[in-house]
Amino acid sequence: MALSKKDKDLIAAATKAITSRYRNDWQEVGAALRTRDGRVVTGVNLDAYVGRGAVCAEAVALGRALTEHGDKGIETIVAVRHPKPGEKGKIAVVSPCGTCRELIHDYDAKARVIVPGARAPTIATIASLLPNKYRRGMS
Repeated sequence: MALSKKDKDLIAAATKAITSRYRNDWQEVGAALRTRDGRVVTGVNLDAYVGRGAVCAEAVALGRALTEHGDKGIETIVAVRHPKPGEKGKIAVVSPCGTCRELIHDYDAKARVIVPGARAPTIATIASLLPNKYRRGMS
């Protein structure tokens, strides 16, 4: 599916978030989400020397959205990765990790996710990225 102007603006917001907060030895990922009421919220990953302490950019953006605006649902979310110093390439869209896929689905099972495509970023549903989603109980 081709990206809309709103989708491209979301990528730009995630890019701006990581560009303005990037530190050579820390942040590499920025995220932006659009709530179902149209607000755009950004976040950067919280890196840690102890890996278990790290928090993904998508989780930071979601936490900010919930704290600042309440649970309005996730219309669309995107993450971008900043290359490390000396690494070839440029800031580019990346797919959410498995933990973030679970988190996004938990907060909005109908969320759209911008993911890398063969030639350009494209849209996927969170459900298509997370088949056989874990559920509590028998339902």
